[in-house]
Amino acid sequence: TAPTSAYSSPARSLGDTGITPLSPSHIVNDTDSNVSEQQAFLVVVAIDFGTTSSGYAYSFTKEPECIHVMRRWEGGDPGVSNQKTPTTILLTPERKFHSFGYAARDFYHDLDPNEAKQWLYLEKFKMKLHTTGDLTMDTDLTAANGKKVKALEIFAYALQYFKEQALKELSDQAGSEFENSDVRWVITVPAIWKQPAKQFMRQAAYQAGLVSPENSEQLIIALEPEAASIYCRKLRLHQMIELSSKAAVNGYSGSDTVGAGFTQAKEHIRRNRQSRTFLVENVIGEIWSELEEGDKYVVVDSGGGTVDLTVHQIRLPEGHLKELYKATGGPYGSLGVDYEFEKLLYKIFGEDFIEQFKIKRPAAWVDLMIAFESRKRAAAPDRTNPLNITLPFSFIDYYKKFRGHSVEHALRKSNVDFVKWSSQGMLRMSPDAMNALFKPTIDSIIEHLRDLFQKPEVSTVKFLFLVGGFAEAPLLQQAVQAAFGDQCRIIIPQDVGLTILKGAVLFGLDPAVIKVRRSPLTYGVGVLNRYVEGKHPPEKLLVKDGTRWCTDVFDKFISADQSVALGELVKRSYTPAKPSQLVIVINIYSSEHDNVSFITDPGVKKCGTLRLDLTGTSGTAVPARREIQTLMQFGDTEIKATAIDIATSKSVKVGIDFLNY
Repeated sequence: TAPTSAYSSPARSLGDTGITPLSPSHIVNDTDSNVSEQQAFLVVVAIDFGTTSSGYAYSFTKEPECIHVMRRWEGGDPGVSNQKTPTTILLTPERKFHSFGYAARDFYHDLDPNEAKQWLYLEKFKMKLHTTGDLTMDTDLTAANGKKVKALEIFAYALQYFKEQALKELSDQAGSEFENSDVRWVITVPAIWKQPAKQFMRQAAYQAGLVSPENSEQLIIALEPEAASIYCRKLRLHQMIELSSKAAVNGYSGSDTVGAGFTQAKEHIRRNRQSRTFLVENVIGEIWSELEEGDKYVVVDSGGGTVDLTVHQIRLPEGHLKELYKATGGPYGSLGVDYEFEKLLYKIFGEDFIEQFKIKRPAAWVDLMIAFESRKRAAAPDRTNPLNITLPFSFIDYYKKFRGHSVEHALRKSNVDFVKWSSQGMLRMSPDAMNALFKPTIDSIIEHLRDLFQKPEVSTVKFLFLVGGFAEAPLLQQAVQAAFGDQCRIIIPQDVGLTILKGAVLFGLDPAVIKVRRSPLTYGVGVLNRYVEGKHPPEKLLVKDGTRWCTDVFDKFISADQSVALGELVKRSYTPAKPSQLVIVINIYSSEHDNVSFITDPGVKKCGTLRLDLTGTSGTAVPARREIQTLMQFGDTEIKATAIDIATSKSVKVGIDFLNY
């Protein structure tokens, strides 16, 4: 065997501060003992910080049935009517915040191309938090001009912008200055985000001044599909469209209802667009009244960047929600369609040209993608006439300089037969060509849903709620309908793009509605156990003062995918490995795997440290076996750990930290 020096064990050097479990190890769930007193907030403001678009909504705690969606913003695109604003941010050449949303886009667009290269323009940057494996406070983002900026700064600028807008609107409404301390903030994040990304959002909120770390409970990080789920419970029949192939509805057959129902709905929304206040009746919606105790439903939250699938179960009488299966999904948002369009442009004009054009004419590239966005929204399964996408003049011009021949020429010789050049200077795409751009993303979503429906926990699902901005796409609706229409009822809330925002407000008004979640990770602490020959691996043997210990043991607190009630406490008792120790260090570890034996197993990460000083007991008789109690409490998306020295009632607390280890 290899010499022990070659074997690196985190606990070798910690031999003097180690702990060993007091047998028997027991778990106490006293969920009720720690219901903290609610701070009185006057208003709940929820921010839906989306990949492609963002917005906020609010409700006064005195009239919780009214949800107000933010004021209409300046700007706005033809063919795209929604209450949200693009998630785009512009910094000056000196890297100071300049503008956000349409304002940022329009200002950037109007800059002289040479000047534009100095400005930092960022869009669709939220995905970076999902795709970065080793996210830290120092992770960078790349602006359109290729320059790097700190992600934390950008997220903080964006949140600060929303904070200022919301407080301004609230002050205008109240007729006097509105204090930030009166606001409970809610920020939504995808459920499939890993813990570091969720924590990152909270850090950004601290930096933006939304709340201070001392008042951390003033901010709730809510999971997007959970928020959607809470809103869907309130739906009345006239507020949704059902895609169902089971029977003809109002004389329409299933295939008609997709189009027809949506047209009616759009009319309805158009009429109500002036009003930004939504009444949420305090009843449980009609759909909900059909659900019985134990019924299951799936929420498919399809946004710009990610698709999140969550399975919930009803618990009566209050209709609390219980998460049945840990959130799954992936990067299958509508961005995938944009990416396919880019690949199509590569095919026609060459990747070298497109990449060069993006850097040299960043504002024109943004224009081209905006033009594509509005045509993307016109795609539909039964469309027969072509979709025209205007090419910016600088694209045509720059291409001629770059290649020495015209855009028209490129299209002719590219063999892409679905895309033609129209005399008005547009790309003409056949409906088939457009549908092909959607296919990979939609296929991924359907495949993912199929996998989910195969899980035993997910059999017998009654409803599937399709929410999020991408749920507006008729092509996605049709695909979901075709694949699952015979297994469950498929429901789309009418203002589907605002579902999460409104649900997040409701969640902020009553955070206790979600009672049980699934832990996404296995948590435990590193301990020393008495060494047992034949059971423990020899390389884990550590001899201290004549006692033989097995080191690096992972003592499990909770396993991945185990149910965790909101506020649940898991308690364990330990004792110092050596009676004379003056300090103990408890290291907390996490893993995505279930069966973890040692903290050195692959995939185990350290995510917290509790240091407890054991001095200060001289004079009192210290019991022979000193008990150190360790508690882990599972909150909304945060986990707190505490260690208590029972002899002296000294205690230390720590929040689990995924960014700084």
